[in-house]
Amino acid sequence: MPMPSARTLLLTTLTMLAFAGNSVLCRIALRETGIDAASFTTIRLASGAVVLWLIVRFFRRAQAGGGSWMSALMLFAYAAGFSFAYLSLTTATGALLLFGAVQATMILWGLWRGERFGAWQLTGLALAVGGLVGLLLGLLVAWHAGALRWAAIPAFAIGALWTYSTTFKRRFV
Repeated sequence: MPMPSARTLLLTTLTMLAFAGNSVLCRIALRETGIDAASFTTIRLASGAVVLWLIVRFFRRAQAGGGSWMSALMLFAYAAGFSFAYLSLTTATGALLLFGAVQATMILWGLWRGERFGAWQLTGLALAVGGLVGLLLGLLVAWHAGALRWAAIPAFAIGALWTYSTTFKRRFV
C-alpha cells in the first residue's frame, strides 16, 4: 500500500486538530457557563446551519443534490450525545472514545461489505481495538455507564454518517 501524499497527511492532521479543538471548546462551554446540554446543542446546530447557509449563498454554488434527513439525524445524534457526555467525561476520554468508535464503525462496515485487510492493517486494527477495550474497562470502573452511553451514541453516529454518505454517495450538507 503506497504512503499517503503530503496533502492527505496535512488534511488529516488539520481534521484531527479541528475535532480536538471542537471537543475542548464544547467542554469549556458546558463547564464554564450556565448553559445546559440541550440548549447548547440547539444553539450549536442552529448557528451551524445558518453559517452553512451563508457560505452556500455567498459562493452561489449550484445545489448538487442537497443533504439528507439521515445525515441530519446522525449529525444531531453526534452533537446531542457529546453535549451530554461532556458533562461527566474528560475531553481526552471523550475524544479517544469518539475516534475509536468511529473507526470501529467504519472498519466493521467495510468488513461487512466484503473488504479484506492485509497484515499491517490487521495489526493496526488489533492495537486500536486493544486500546479501546483497555480504555473502556478503565472507564467502566471509574464512571457510570450513562457517560459511556452518551459518548458511544455520537461516536457511532459519525461512523454511520460516514458509511451512509460514502455508500449512497450522499453529501453531508
